[in-house]
Amino acid sequence: MDDDRLDAWSALGDQTRRAIFQRLADRPQAVGELARELPVSRPAVSQHLKILKRARLVVDRAEGTRRVYQLDPHGVAALRAQVDRFWTQALAAYKQVAENSMEEGR
Repeated sequence: MDDDRLDAWSALGDQTRRAIFQRLADRPQAVGELARELPVSRPAVSQHLKILKRARLVVDRAEGTRRVYQLDPHGVAALRAQVDRFWTQALAAYKQVAENSMEEGR
């Protein structure tokens, strides 16, 4: 992993970053908009966004004098792929346990 990159799960381990992530899932927003909705300062929101960006979960673009953040579809897709792999493995293990239990019950 690159030194400047952060694991997405680690980034989302913080409650404030999860709240920011959820708000950005609704729509792109600037730092000021996010700060008005959260119990933290604008500089704190900026720091959280920096971490989410390092984790490849958000991207930003300039709009005049402000930066607007939105979810990074590539990073979110990678996160979803990890969840899908975990879920597939968990279901396969559950199926195996259920089949073994049925065979033992015969």
